[in-house]
Formats: sequence, C-alpha cells, structure tokens
Amino acid sequence: MNWLTRLTPPGIKDIFSKRDTPDNLWIKCPKSNEMVFSADLPGLLHVTPAGHHLRIGPQMRMEYTFDNQTYNEINIPEVAKDPLKFKDDQKYSDRLKKARAKTGDQDAMTIGVGQIHGIDTVVLVQNFAFMGGSLGMAAGEGFITAAEHAISNNLPLVVFTAAGGARMQEGALSLMQMPRTTIAVQKLREASLPYITVLCDPTTGGVTASYAMLGDIQLAEPDALICFAGPRVIEETIREKLPDGFQRAEFLEEKGMIDRVVNRNDMRDTLANILSVLLKVDNIKMTENE
Repeated sequence: MNWLTRLTPPGIKDIFSKRDTPDNLWIKCPKSNEMVFSADLPGLLHVTPAGHHLRIGPQMRMEYTFDNQTYNEINIPEVAKDPLKFKDDQKYSDRLKKARAKTGDQDAMTIGVGQIHGIDTVVLVQNFAFMGGSLGMAAGEGFITAAEHAISNNLPLVVFTAAGGARMQEGALSLMQMPRTTIAVQKLREASLPYITVLCDPTTGGVTASYAMLGDIQLAEPDALICFAGPRVIEETIREKLPDGFQRAEFLEEKGMIDRVVNRNDMRDTLANILSVLLKVDNIKMTENE
C-alpha cells in the first residue's frame, strides 16, 4: 500500500473508476490499418471503407442476400458425433462443443430458403468460424440436404463457400463428402436447376477440389483466397517466390478459373440478374433490404 492509497478516503476510487469499454467497439481494417467503428459495419455490409470484405457468419450472409432479410431455415439431419473417437491435444467431441458454443450453430453449414429480388432460392452458407468451415459428415449432409430441397421444390441453389478444407478429425469419412457433394451437384444439373457458387475468403482444400468449383456460374468476393494448397505450402515446395496476388480472386478471374469478382454490396443484385437469365424470368423485383 503506497502513501497515496493511505491518504485516499474510502470510496473515492469508485467515483473516479475507469469506465468499462467494450473490446469490440472498434475494429482495425486489415487492408488499410484504419480503425472502423463497429456500429457502422452492418450498414456497410461488413465491408470496410478501404474495401476489405470482413468474414461474416450465416445469419448476416442470409440477411444481406434475401429480400427484406426474410428467410426460412431448413434443418440438417444429425450425423454420428465423433465416429472415430478422435483425439489429438484434445478430444474431437470437446472441439465440437466449443465450436457450437462459440457460433450457436450445430455445424459449419446453414440452409435458408427465401427470395432474391422475388426469385425463390435455396441458399447454403458455410461458416468459417465453425472449425474453419471444415468439410465433415455434417457439412456434407448439409450440402446434400440443400440440393435435395432445391430439386424437390424446383429451385436454384446458391452456395457461399468458406473453408480450410476437409475435417481431419473424421479421416476418410470427411473425404467421402467430396464425391457425395459432387453427385448432388450432378443431380441438380440433371434437374436443369441453376447451381451458383460464391467463393468467400478463404475457400481451400477439399472444398475447392469438389463443389466450390463446380458451379454453373462461379463468383467470388474481392481478394478472397481460393486454392487447394495455400501459398506458403507451395513456396516451400517449389522454393520460389509466388507472384503478387497469387491464388486471390482477382488472379483467378484473370486466369479464367472464376467468372466474376463481385463486391458484397452488388452481390444480391448480381445473383438476381444471373438467376433471372438462367430461369428465364422476365421481370425481377428490385426490393431493398431493410
């Protein structure tokens, strides 16, 4: 106890106590290092003034995509939990519990059905915040459920991808989801239904090697990392420095790997225009999200 503490009357510290300030009041833009007021982000669709597209979860993605932020969520069938009883530095079952508590979701996939400028559409969103959006049995089941719902109701399917690849804790069972989802895409084509992918940051590994790159139209958000193996792995393998922007959305567009890079602010209008052409819809409703 110092001399100032001894001289300070009881309770005086409470009067001048430091006010609690939320830790997330401001965020730093990774692109410009500019501080952005968090309360402004929803109005900006979580795109910073410098143009950096922040990662967002399924709820925000659905609200930014569907008319009037209105949609119905489709339940995904349950799958076996921790089928391999996998454990590294912690149990897989414990990792699942933590991811579910963190995100409020059961797994990485969320399905919504609503309208995009008046066009009924099934939208599947992959949540990178849930164990890196990794493709496991539950995620594979989510994709198949979305495809089956689209086919049963004669609706197009739009998928927003974001993943670090296959879920290693499920071993070969995870890898099996690659052919399963590919077959689901083929069934959509046999039903003559549009399948559009929107590649978000990051889309990598087994997801890139399967349904992410099978869209009839493939869009991407600006500067999204899109690859199978990441740039660091490739540089270490070939012992060479890669070109600037390698494996980013703009690079892939230039090389013809994707059709178009679309800003998040324009994504809903772009999807509506593409769907209207593919579905031969004469007029689309130009509604505004609230």
